[in-house]
Amino acid sequence: MNLILMGLPGAGKGTQAERIVEKYEIPHISTGDMFRAAIKGETELGLKAKSFMDAGELVPDEVTIGIVRDRLAKDDCKKGFLLDGFPRTVAQAEALEELLASLDRKLDYVLNVDVPEQLLMDRLTGRRVSPTSGRTYHVIFNPPKVEGKCDVDGSDLIQRDDDKPETVKKRLEVNQKQAKPLFDFYSEKGYLRNIKGDQDIDKVFDDIDQLLKGLRA
Repeated sequence: MNLILMGLPGAGKGTQAERIVEKYEIPHISTGDMFRAAIKGETELGLKAKSFMDAGELVPDEVTIGIVRDRLAKDDCKKGFLLDGFPRTVAQAEALEELLASLDRKLDYVLNVDVPEQLLMDRLTGRRVSPTSGRTYHVIFNPPKVEGKCDVDGSDLIQRDDDKPETVKKRLEVNQKQAKPLFDFYSEKGYLRNIKGDQDIDKVFDDIDQLLKGLRA
């Protein structure tokens, strides 16, 4: 079961990733985790990646692909994997296709947790934080007992700059622009499956589960 998980910020991708890896016993492989492991292990590719990161530069695709290859070759990936955060470009997607072919494997599905933009805005702009207690709330999904006040110490809740509508909208636009070529690429390949993410969390997973059960039939 070889999967890629995609979704815009606020789509609930992380929750679904946890459920997929728990039920199907495949590793959740994020770009950040792969890089940290390679750097910590001081592998040749990890040290190369670190040199670019320390210089504030993007890690070249060939280094990233090499790290992905090393990770997918590990024993825990024999039953499959769930890639998250990679690929980010069509060039990386094409390189991944070649890599999988060299390992005599192929993708099964690219799962895109699809949520309408307005709902993403509501989810991402609703967060409020207490600057003194550090407690986090959400005006819709996890409101404080008293509006605008922290349950712990009664301090005034604030909205971080990252959560303000103009910032969130810009972030979503950037992510959508980056994702569209990948959606087109995987749609043409026949891998893309859009999952309705504006449903109850359990229903979202049920839809994913019904799709994945067919791979184990």
